[in-house]
Amino acid sequence: MEFLHAFLQRHLKAAWRRRWIGVAAAWAVCLAGWTLVAMMPNQYQAESRLYVASDAILTPLLAGIAVNTSPQGRLDVLQRTLLSRPNMEELISKTDLDLRVTGPDSRDAMVRGLQSSIMLGQQGDNLFTIAYRSTSPRMAQQVVQTLLSIFIEKATGSSHRDMENARRFLEHQLASYEQQLRTAERRRAEFRNKYLGVFTPEGTGASMALDTLHAKIVTLQTHLQDLQLEAKALGQELAGTKPMLVAEDLAGGPGGLSPLAQAEERLRMMQLQYTDDYPGVIALKKQIAAMKSGALSPGGAPAAGGGAGKAKADLKAGTRSVPNPVYDQIKVKLVLVNGQISAAERQLAQAQGFVKRLETLQQQEPNLVADYENMNRTYTVLRGDYNELMSRLQSANIAEAADTQADKVQIRVVDPPVLPRLPVAPNRLLLVSGVMLVGLGVAVALPLLLAQLDRSFCVVDDLRSLGLPVLGGISMVGVRPLHMRLRVVLPVGLALFLLIAMYGGLVIRILHTASVI
Repeated sequence: MEFLHAFLQRHLKAAWRRRWIGVAAAWAVCLAGWTLVAMMPNQYQAESRLYVASDAILTPLLAGIAVNTSPQGRLDVLQRTLLSRPNMEELISKTDLDLRVTGPDSRDAMVRGLQSSIMLGQQGDNLFTIAYRSTSPRMAQQVVQTLLSIFIEKATGSSHRDMENARRFLEHQLASYEQQLRTAERRRAEFRNKYLGVFTPEGTGASMALDTLHAKIVTLQTHLQDLQLEAKALGQELAGTKPMLVAEDLAGGPGGLSPLAQAEERLRMMQLQYTDDYPGVIALKKQIAAMKSGALSPGGAPAAGGGAGKAKADLKAGTRSVPNPVYDQIKVKLVLVNGQISAAERQLAQAQGFVKRLETLQQQEPNLVADYENMNRTYTVLRGDYNELMSRLQSANIAEAADTQADKVQIRVVDPPVLPRLPVAPNRLLLVSGVMLVGLGVAVALPLLLAQLDRSFCVVDDLRSLGLPVLGGISMVGVRPLHMRLRVVLPVGLALFLLIAMYGGLVIRILHTASVI
């Protein structure tokens, strides 16, 4: 402990003898450092915040209907390319920075300087910041404002240009495909007209048409056989049915109804089952009209002629003859079945003729089917491509309308750039304080360093360490008076006080300039 105390005492005494060197070094360091700090130019920063987002409702609604323009992906690309060289050159040309360009080298240096000094940041998912520092506050604001304009222009204009280019390309392709499609349709129409009946309008070839026709012939033959059997059964039933029925006289008739009343009753019953166009209904109406006009006797026979004697004989015998409705129904149904048989025979003959013609064409012109199938395949491909292009064009039109009319991408300037009043750099208070601390450190460190380099002897022990005999030393010459000690200490303290006072003045000036006090 005594050794340490002696060591410190020795070095402090040596440093105190060189106190004015330390004070002078402190003043030199502080004055030089504060001068450099004062010469540093002020840096002003302009900043702006942007809110950029895609429409959260419109984008899902257009999914699958319109082309997905991926607004978020496009914005990410814009953020990464905002500091590209073309954008920086556009920024230089739109601001006063163009006046500082003296040549290609200075332009390149300015572009690199802008790319390194412009600060892009992100706060959250949709909030972005753009900041720039310059020695001129107006230049800082102008650069940030121009960058905002470039960003908004790229965000709103690039999509529109891309959509416009895509739409023009689709329209050009559609016009080309439409012309090819019309040519293919005209060739198919001419081919079908030349070989009418061979190829169907739906585009089926001869092989498929033959299969279809063979199946149709089998169906027609089966149907024709069924109709012929039905006609035969109806003919047999018609042969066994009487055309006329013998009824009782008016006096002995059931219910006491006259023949005219019975005919009208039958007409009402038939109208409940059939329409007025049914042959039996038409015949019964004619019969009733004849009975009312007197052209037909109540028994159903003509009022005059050869049937008069039979009618009189029937009346004498107390009987009368009326048409059998069952007979009429069977007869009409037989006529209808015979008509269906004729139609089925014509269809069968036509189908057989088509089959024969197809087989003949396949034998005589074997490449005809291949030509038609190739033509039809080309038409199908063209038609599919045309429909797909038309669908893509409609999607592009909807997407373009969403981008230009519905604000699919929302860009709002939250904080516009304002003209900065106070500098943000350099931090003069911190720098001045640092210079002060360095000066004080030099004031202490330099005398101690010089003391280490001093070759003189401060105490008797230094002499004894050399191995020389030492008779003794004068430990105390005398105690100096207080005023003499103050005369030694006060100048050093006053010099340091003035240095600290100058530092305090600089701090007050810096705080006043920054509007803190």
